[in-house]
Amino acid sequence: MSIGMTALALFLIFFIFLFIGVPISVSILLSSIATAILSGLTWNHIQFIAMQKMNSGIESFSLLAVPLFILAGNIMNNGGIARRLIKFSELFVGNIRGSLAHANALGNIFFGALSGSAVAAASAMGGTIYPVQKEQSYDKEIATAVNIASAPAGLLIPPTSAPIVYSTVAGGVSISAMFMGGYIPGTIMGLIAIYFGYRYAREHNYPVSGRPKKPGKVILDALPSLLMILIVIGGIVGGIFTATEGAGISVLYSLILSILYKSINLKTLRQILLKTAETSGVVLFLISASTVMSWVMAYTGIPQAISDGILGLTNNKYVILLLMNIILLLVGMFMDITPAILIFTPIFLPIAESLGMNAIQFGIVLIYNMCIGTMTPPVGSVLFVASGITKVKIENLAKVLLPFLLANLVVLLLITFIPKIIMFLPEIMGLI
Repeated sequence: MSIGMTALALFLIFFIFLFIGVPISVSILLSSIATAILSGLTWNHIQFIAMQKMNSGIESFSLLAVPLFILAGNIMNNGGIARRLIKFSELFVGNIRGSLAHANALGNIFFGALSGSAVAAASAMGGTIYPVQKEQSYDKEIATAVNIASAPAGLLIPPTSAPIVYSTVAGGVSISAMFMGGYIPGTIMGLIAIYFGYRYAREHNYPVSGRPKKPGKVILDALPSLLMILIVIGGIVGGIFTATEGAGISVLYSLILSILYKSINLKTLRQILLKTAETSGVVLFLISASTVMSWVMAYTGIPQAISDGILGLTNNKYVILLLMNIILLLVGMFMDITPAILIFTPIFLPIAESLGMNAIQFGIVLIYNMCIGTMTPPVGSVLFVASGITKVKIENLAKVLLPFLLANLVVLLLITFIPKIIMFLPEIMGLI
């Protein structure tokens, strides 16, 4: 079987399994095994190599940070931190028309940076602030769109697990540099939500809620949560501890905060641990299964064939990068961020590097593509979580959400073709 037919078989089988409702990790594993059989490998050989690859794929100290950050995010999601961050955000935007929408967006930026999860941010912030927005006659479509458009910033603003997964797959890429590279794009994503939220607020004459009456108390309430960002990121970037150790500190810090806030007890802690174990198991099995697909692709020469095919279409660097983004945007519409990173990094990173793109820049561009995917059907996790909170139909969101998406597409092009937007902070901090 030719390499082209092998690649077609792999992705066709994979999407057929997805279409019929097979879990994505199982779809990856089964399509990889089926492709290996079609390539002429014996079952005994496949069985031995697949088990070996699945074990070695998660045998990484860096990946231990993933379940720890998930645990920290779950603790914060149940720890009353969201409400304090919303009040803190209102100090900055409380006197602007549509202030609750802006507080939602700012809160998502802060909470996303703490939890590293777009879904957790959309759930915690949207669930906390929407009842108040409803009382003040906010259109639920606009409230939902602002929540959706700002929540994915948490996948870019550290500490977050996506750069850690990418660093593990790409090999030799500094996690600290990846963390710093995500700050500016992540902040821009949040500001886009605030800008369009303000435009909608003026059009619909939404009220000004005003700043909190006791700013000192609001700052003191939010300060311990915000200090966690400085401690964890400062420690990782400063070389005081690794990303995994930083994740452990995040767990301890968020747990202490929740105990001090009296928002957690043994019963809720047990539920949090069970939820974390379940989510971590899914993510780590996904990573494990994806290493089998990576092995099959490498064995059959699929990444090199795709690379040669794209580079054979044109010599124009900008056209090639544009094609890569189009493919990744389509992938993001159907696939979650972790499997997308695991599957497409080995395919597109060599192409990007051959065009002079730094691995750190490519990693952030890849994650930004997947962030946009979380806002779009048919699989967009943030889209469905946020719309579920406000009980708004997806089709009713399309017109309102479109300007946010178009603006993010413009930013995607900018960070693709202007490396300094991503590389500025890692460079001035001496991480490259």
